[in-house]
Amino acid sequence: MSARLDIAKVDSAAYKAMFGLEGYLQTISLTHIQKELIKLRASQINKCAFCLDMHSKDAIKYGETPQRIFILNGWREAKDLFTEEEQVLLAMTEEITLISDKGLTEETFQKAKQYFDEGTIAQIIMAIVTINAWNRIAVSTHLEVPR
Repeated sequence: MSARLDIAKVDSAAYKAMFGLEGYLQTISLTHIQKELIKLRASQINKCAFCLDMHSKDAIKYGETPQRIFILNGWREAKDLFTEEEQVLLAMTEEITLISDKGLTEETFQKAKQYFDEGTIAQIIMAIVTINAWNRIAVSTHLEVPR
């Protein structure tokens, strides 16, 4: 599958706006690992090979273990490998990524409030929204995984 178009070149203003979101995400209170777990889980759901490749490498760079990356798709069955906070992040990621199923459920939102304040919950939602946008750009333009 070859790349369809390079949005960065064709519509640089839109791409610049996306990088504005990335700049914002560099300022939020989530750890690098938390952000990479969000990016990886959403990218798994969206089947975005480009983002999976990039964020697996980034996660390892930040100290994530290969085991947790390999098993991330089955995190509910491997709960002992993920903290309760991480489980909430992953549940939020799945529910927001699959928004048409049922959206962010009240149950998950209430669990999030046990671990995060409203500002952090807003940051989590923005992190999830941003990676979903990147996934959609990469998948729809056939962005190729670097060799």
